[in-house]
Amino acid sequence: MAEADGAEDRKPQSDEAHSAFSVPPGMEPEVPEEDQPTSEFVRPAGAEMVQPEPEGSAFAMPATYSAAHSPPAYTPGQDFPLGGPKESPWQDRMRTMLRMPVDVRPVPDLVQRPSEAGPAVGRVLDLTLRIGELLLAGGEGAEDVEAAMFAVTRSYGLDRCEPTVTFTLLSITHQPSLVDHPVSANRTVRRRGPDYNRLSAVYRLVDDISAPEIDISLEEAYRRLAEIRRNRHPYPGWMLTSAAGLLAGAASTLVGGGVLVFIAAALGAVLGDRLAWLCAGRGLPEFYQFVVAAMPPAAIGVALNMTGIDVKASAVITGGLFALLPGRALVAAVQDGLTGFYITASARLLEVMYLFIGIIMGVLVVLYIGLQFDASPKPEEVLEITERPLIQIAASMVLVFTFAILLQQERSTVAIVTLNGAVAWVTFGAMHYAGNIPPVPSTAVAAGLVGLFGQLFSRYRFASALPYVTAAIGPLLPGSATYYGLLLIAEDRLNEGLGSLVNAAAIALAIAIGVNLGSETSRLFMRIPGAASAAKRRAAKRTRGF
Repeated sequence: MAEADGAEDRKPQSDEAHSAFSVPPGMEPEVPEEDQPTSEFVRPAGAEMVQPEPEGSAFAMPATYSAAHSPPAYTPGQDFPLGGPKESPWQDRMRTMLRMPVDVRPVPDLVQRPSEAGPAVGRVLDLTLRIGELLLAGGEGAEDVEAAMFAVTRSYGLDRCEPTVTFTLLSITHQPSLVDHPVSANRTVRRRGPDYNRLSAVYRLVDDISAPEIDISLEEAYRRLAEIRRNRHPYPGWMLTSAAGLLAGAASTLVGGGVLVFIAAALGAVLGDRLAWLCAGRGLPEFYQFVVAAMPPAAIGVALNMTGIDVKASAVITGGLFALLPGRALVAAVQDGLTGFYITASARLLEVMYLFIGIIMGVLVVLYIGLQFDASPKPEEVLEITERPLIQIAASMVLVFTFAILLQQERSTVAIVTLNGAVAWVTFGAMHYAGNIPPVPSTAVAAGLVGLFGQLFSRYRFASALPYVTAAIGPLLPGSATYYGLLLIAEDRLNEGLGSLVNAAAIALAIAIGVNLGSETSRLFMRIPGAASAAKRRAAKRTRGF
C-alpha cells in the first residue's frame, strides 16, 4: 500500500495541474512588500556605497562642489518690477507674467487680504471663471481673458495658477506647492453676444480687484458680479432696430446711394433685423438667422431694379451687407491667431465662415429669383462709387455711431469711437481715392490707425480696447466687393465672382491684421512693466517655428 502511494506521488502531473507562475520546488515564496512603495531614489538595504569616480572622469564630482554651499535650485522673481497699480494697466502686467515661465514668475502680492484661514481656493477659482465667462462671451480675445483671470487669482493670493481659454471652455488649475495636489475647475460658455456695456463693467471690477487701495472681499466681488449679470442694456429694443436701419442707410450712402436708396436700405435692414429676432425666438441657429436677415435688403434692391427707377439699386443690397458682415468675430479670430491661441482662432474663423456663407445663401437666393423674373442688375455699377468726401465722412460717422449702439456700448464711449471711425475713413479715402492705392493696403493702414488709437484710448481709461475699435472698422468692411462677387455668381460668371469674394476676404483680413498690428505698435512706445528684467527671457516669443 505504501509502495502504491509512493508511485502515485512520483506520477507526473498534467500541464493544467500547475501554473506557469507557481513557485518552483525548493524556492521560498517572496514576501509581499508594504503597501506604500519606497522612493526609487532610496538606496536598497545592504547595498554598499559606490566607489567615487577617479579624478578626471566626466562623471566625477567637481572638487569645488559642496552640498552645504550649493546654489539654490530655484530663484524667485522677487526683484521683478511690477510697477504701481496705476503706473501701468493690469492687462499689461498680467500679460507680461503670463508669457513668462512658471518658475520665474514673481510671488503674487496680497492685494486683497484673505481671511485668517487663508484664501478660499474654491471660491476664488469660481469667481475667476465667472469673470472669464463674461469676458469671453462678450467677444474679448483669449489672451486678454487669461490676463483678467490671472489678475483675479493673484490679487487674492493664489500662486501657481494656470488659466486656459478656448472657444467655449475656460479652465484654471491651482497647485499650492510641488508636493500638494492641484485643484482644477472649468466652466463652459453657452451663450455669446456683443454687450460692451457689460464688458466694460467687468473690466472695472477686475481693475478694482487688482488695486491695493480698494478693499474688495469675495462677497463684495460676487455681489458686483451678480449686478453686472442682471444689468439692463443701455438701449431699448426699438433703438437697436432703428440703429440697424440707420447703419444700412449710412452704408448705402457711403457707396453712392441717394435719399431714396437710404430709405430703402434702412427699411430692408429693419425688416431683416425683425425677422432674425423672430427666428432667434423660435430657437433657430444663428446661421439661419443670417440667411433670413440678408433676404429683405436684397429683395428691396431687386424690386427697385425691376421698377426701372433711376437709382443705384445695388447700394441697397450693399448697405444691408454692411449691417451683417461679422467684422467683430473676424477681428477677434485673427487676434487670437496672432497671439498664439490657434485652437480658439480656428474655431472663431470657422464661425465667421458659417455666418458669411449664411449671408451669401440669403442674397444668392433672392438674386436668382430676381433673374428669373427678368431683373437686369448692372454688376459694374457696384464698383462705381461717386466721390463725395464730405457726405461720405458724415455717412461713415453715422455708420460708426449706430454700430456702437448695436454693440451695446456705454454712452461715454460712443463719441470717441465715432471720431476714431471718421479718422479711419478719411485715411482710407485719402489713400485709395486720392492716392490711387489699392484697397487692401489702404484698408490695412486705416485699420492700423483704428487699432492704435483704440489701444491708447483703452489704456487711458484702463478698459477693454474692443469698444474703441470694433465699431470704428464698420466703414472699412468689404460690402461692395462681397455683393459684386455674389452678383457675378448669380449671373453664372463663377470665376469672376469667386475672384471678387477672394478680394473681399483679403480686405477683411487686412482689417483684422491692421487692427492687431496697430494695437501691438502702441506697446512699442508704452511703458511695459518688467520689460528690462524680462528682456533676457524673451517672454513675448511663444514660438519661432521649431
